[in-house]
Amino acid sequence: AVNQRIRLGVSACVVGEAVRYDGGHKRSDFVTEALGRHFDFVPLCPEVAIGLGTPRPTLRLIASDRGTRVRGSSDSNRDVTDALTDYAAARAAELDGISGYIFCAKSPSCGMERVPVYAENGHSLGKIGVGAYAAELKRRLPLLPMEENGRLQDPLLRENFVLRVVAYHRWQQLMQQGLSAVALQDYHRRHKFLLLAHDQASYRQLGPLLDGSGDLATRAQRYIEGFMAALARPASRGNHVNALMHMQGFLKQQLSAEEKRLFVELLERYRQGQAPLMAVIEMLRLFIQRHRVSYLLDQYYLRPYPDDLALRYGL
Repeated sequence: AVNQRIRLGVSACVVGEAVRYDGGHKRSDFVTEALGRHFDFVPLCPEVAIGLGTPRPTLRLIASDRGTRVRGSSDSNRDVTDALTDYAAARAAELDGISGYIFCAKSPSCGMERVPVYAENGHSLGKIGVGAYAAELKRRLPLLPMEENGRLQDPLLRENFVLRVVAYHRWQQLMQQGLSAVALQDYHRRHKFLLLAHDQASYRQLGPLLDGSGDLATRAQRYIEGFMAALARPASRGNHVNALMHMQGFLKQQLSAEEKRLFVELLERYRQGQAPLMAVIEMLRLFIQRHRVSYLLDQYYLRPYPDDLALRYGL
């Protein structure tokens, strides 16, 4: 369970603040309403923060001999790259309490990917850039789950982002409460099937870090780097089937032949795309509750984030 409200950094325009260059906003209902029930937002607009007004002349990414720069679209002498990068560096130091970040797409300051880049003569070089503020935050906070407002329309990416945010928040809590070998082992144990559903190879590679020799803090750092990288790969249908079969294996002694048959049939329908993932998980939850299988009762795979977000219903 999540003990305290999780804090998310977010582009201020995405939560409805009128801070865009045209005086408008990019309010996302999913972010403000669904996520707003469970998360507290830290709204930031780097362009306003560095002193640009609202409304303001537009900016664009320009490929120059000094690398990609953020300059005025109509006044190329106006270069705010260093101001944005410095602001990101200053914020990164203060943002260690947040567990994720939602950026505004396509922005020369906040876009995470596919931001238009132009040559100095004005010709388009394609959507190949990253916003200057986002790039610096990513460099300084490499473990922090980050996503863009536009990509959160995709059910798979939306589910994956929230999953990573909540898992990372649990890690932050573990570190706050004090790292110990036992705490690290417990974190891994409770995330076992979640890891299996995302990346089986990573699950096997992370195990030896738990009881290996050497400095615990170093092992923990290597562990969380591998863990967050594994969760960043959205779980495939095949990997979900594998994780669910593994879990059902812990119920072998308790389930009747009829219960096993019902479960295997439903799992096969999910594998073929004819039944939703949640139907299989609900059946498994029911069996686990009925038979009180302690190893499975506290597995985060069964409830990785608040149920009412309904993020797995489309999967």
